[in-house]
Amino acid sequence: MSALSAPEHPASAAEEAAPAVRAAGLTKVYGRGEAAVRALDGVDVAFASGAFTAIMGPSGSGKSTLLHCLAGLDAITDGQVWLGATPLRGLKDDALTLLRRQRVGFVFQSFNLLPMLTARQNIALPADLAGAEVDQAWLDQLIHVLGLGQRLGHRPSELSGGQQQRVAIARALATRPDVVFADEPTGNLDSRSGAQVLDLLRRSVRELGQTVVMVTHDAVAASYADRVVLLADGRLAGEVLAPTPDAVRTALAALDEPGQDGAAHRASAADRAEGATTGRG
Repeated sequence: MSALSAPEHPASAAEEAAPAVRAAGLTKVYGRGEAAVRALDGVDVAFASGAFTAIMGPSGSGKSTLLHCLAGLDAITDGQVWLGATPLRGLKDDALTLLRRQRVGFVFQSFNLLPMLTARQNIALPADLAGAEVDQAWLDQLIHVLGLGQRLGHRPSELSGGQQQRVAIARALATRPDVVFADEPTGNLDSRSGAQVLDLLRRSVRELGQTVVMVTHDAVAASYADRVVLLADGRLAGEVLAPTPDAVRTALAALDEPGQDGAAHRASAADRAEGATTGRG
């Protein structure tokens, strides 16, 4: 996706909004004993309502694990996650399934559309599973914003990758979830389709008031967000506000510098990102 061009960044007050999802002391350990792997290590983070936030970090930093724990897809070892005012840890399986169905949307790299259903049927699927009435006015607005009006009767095999991802975004937004979680949503797309999908996610925040939390490895993709949260070794490593591709690349490069660890490591990433954003450093 290196061919993408960076978006313009309007001023955002997203950091002033109440959190749509937050974590405190979030720890995730896979395995036991000597084979245990601490994927997340006491993460404290909040994601503002009505904002677009990207999560980035080196391979193995815990970014996808963080996304899955925030979305209730992966059980938490310690700490807590709140979706709005609702704590996720301790919820029974049925309650957690209902919460994900009603209040969370998902957009993944592999689209995850059902091949036997049309685009319209895939979009309506979450409401159908919940036994809820589809808000037709809202659905019509989504279809218009996402440019899907001529593709609703097509099955996934009859759609391009970019069109399939647009259907997946419409499906994620159809129930008006509290948060949409996107895991490498442009990873299987060419640069043009990827840029369109990122622009649509950004428009869903600006025009529809949606909250989006996205994991990505690409600095240009991250520049579509209002804020980038950085992870390293399962811990927070700083953030970049109103990110540009250069600021994000600088912050990520600082995470990889030898001899950096702990608070000094995280401060270096944040300071260097600020310098790239302002032209200092």
